[in-house]
Amino acid sequence: MADRDLASVQEARTLARRAKEAAPPLAELSQEQIDAIVDAMAAAATPQAEALARLAHEETGYGVVADKVQKNLFASEKVYRFIKPIRTVGVVGRLEDRKVIEIAEPFGVVAAIVPSTNPTSTAIYKILIALKARCPIVLSPHPAAVRCITRVAELMHEAARRAGAPDGAINWMTTVTLDGTQELMKARETAVILATGGMGLVRAAYSAGKPAYGVGPGNAPAYIERSADIPKAVRDIVTGKTFDNGVLCSSENSVVVDAPITEEVKRAFKANGSHFLSAAEIDAVGRALVTPQRLPNPKLVGRPATAIAAAAGISVPEGTRVLIAELTGVGRDYPLSLEKLCPVLSFYVVSDWREGCERCQQILRYGGMGHTMSIHSRNDEIILQFGLKKPAYRIVVNSPTTHGSIGLTTGLDPAMTLGCGGYGGNITSDNISPRHLLNIKRLAYEITPAAVRHHPSSGVAAAAPLPGLPKAPAPPPPSGLAAETLARRIDQFLASRGYAAPPPPPSARPAGSGPSAVAPPLPDKPAEFVCEDDVRQAVRHGRKITIGERSIVTPAARDLGEQHRLFVQAAWPR
Repeated sequence: MADRDLASVQEARTLARRAKEAAPPLAELSQEQIDAIVDAMAAAATPQAEALARLAHEETGYGVVADKVQKNLFASEKVYRFIKPIRTVGVVGRLEDRKVIEIAEPFGVVAAIVPSTNPTSTAIYKILIALKARCPIVLSPHPAAVRCITRVAELMHEAARRAGAPDGAINWMTTVTLDGTQELMKARETAVILATGGMGLVRAAYSAGKPAYGVGPGNAPAYIERSADIPKAVRDIVTGKTFDNGVLCSSENSVVVDAPITEEVKRAFKANGSHFLSAAEIDAVGRALVTPQRLPNPKLVGRPATAIAAAAGISVPEGTRVLIAELTGVGRDYPLSLEKLCPVLSFYVVSDWREGCERCQQILRYGGMGHTMSIHSRNDEIILQFGLKKPAYRIVVNSPTTHGSIGLTTGLDPAMTLGCGGYGGNITSDNISPRHLLNIKRLAYEITPAAVRHHPSSGVAAAAPLPGLPKAPAPPPPSGLAAETLARRIDQFLASRGYAAPPPPPSARPAGSGPSAVAPPLPDKPAEFVCEDDVRQAVRHGRKITIGERSIVTPAARDLGEQHRLFVQAAWPR
């Protein structure tokens, strides 16, 4: 490895160990102490929202400063207000009807991967939720956003330290390479990974051998159904797509429109500063914007529509906010059908909501499974059908996907990390909060006594059938000849054929008994099989049981026989 890679790997190891050392004292803090630390960090980040936004824009070149300010305040204020009342220390729940007490336990060291598209807001958010859960954190910034993320970490670390956080609770890498980030994720001290970034990074997080919350591409479609409030629907889509120039992974990437309202929708888009591309312009923008690897060109990520048009060599009206490409399909033959991370939308016309449903599924399958989509409609039944059938875990209704998915304009949990569930290969479909960085222990008291019954053959109490279950049917009464009668008839038959058994020798008869008395046999021949009942009979009659190398003795019989010293070992054959 190059020297920089080696330095990054060593830094990752050092910071992971430092965070691990901070874990025990951090875990011992009370709820009041943790809340005071979180309060102090949020209070330190809020007045710096604009300065941090400017620093992020200057360093990365992505997005819009005013929108980055709003994202920073979303993290330091709305996320903070949401997590403030959450209990994360000690007893966090009592299920009185089930007599279960829930106790929170911190997950451990968090490896937090922070993207360049939303660097400062994501860093604020991840530090807040980690410390709220009493988890030390190590940030691995995107190499293109190290300075602005470092500034966030310094601000919040100083505020946390003054409020009583132990040294090592907040850590951040400054020499960042892919090797160093992978070392952090795989470090023995790392307990859980919070990964936000491209698919390669997310796959690396899930292959690191640690529990991981990873979020990949969104490629969110927005469906405008014929009953929608069209002016509001279009305004919402343009607002979402132009927010920070489309760098949020949940921003709209495609518009799907019912045919009867197509012309009205187009007029509304044009009134909101959108430019519909010609076929030649679509090809030019596609070549400029999408790499041969079918990824967004990083040089155009987060750039305004006019800059993208200029890079593609096309002319658009001054003040154009969004470029729109009318497409007829989804996939590799349609480069602009993938996630674009800039103010460019693909546009599809469908006959009705059922075809719209299928088109949205195609778009999600091409790079957004499990993430986000929106529907603009006033038909509650169709809205519900989209909820039931779409492979997306955030279906935003009559609101921008960008704002609605993160909980800015909806009632979803406020978060900057959005799980994509099984559809997206993620461990959860939730918006990630401190609850996902906790393990819950449970004290479970008995509420249904285990009923027992007496087992007649063993004298040991055995569990009875569970209440409410049908009892096992009683065994049928014995049928046929009694054992004694059968034995007597066999003896009579053998005697009639000249096979009468000889009488036992005198030495084998009990003292005082006559020739006809029945005496227990001597333990001279090894038994073939010994069960627990055989042992009890031997105890009752005061005799021994001879066993040899071929004797089969049940475990219960062996335990009881050894307890009463009944077994006699036969001589080994010579």
